[in-house]
Amino acid sequence: MKANEGIKDRVIRMFAGMVIAGIGISFNSFWAVLGIPVFLTGVLGYCPLYSLMGIKTFSKEELQGE
Repeated sequence: MKANEGIKDRVIRMFAGMVIAGIGISFNSFWAVLGIPVFLTGVLGYCPLYSLMGIKTFSKEELQGE
């Protein structure tokens, strides 16, 4: 499983996952569960949908570090 997300994408996903889960928890809603995979894709740096579509969000600088 090779990472296919850039730093900005990962940070946005982690933040969005926390917000979605937090809102779900505060309203006692199913959204709390839906925030978990969004957060995890940010933490892992791998998105299965990106992989299927052949998308990578690395910048040139991040690619040089590979």
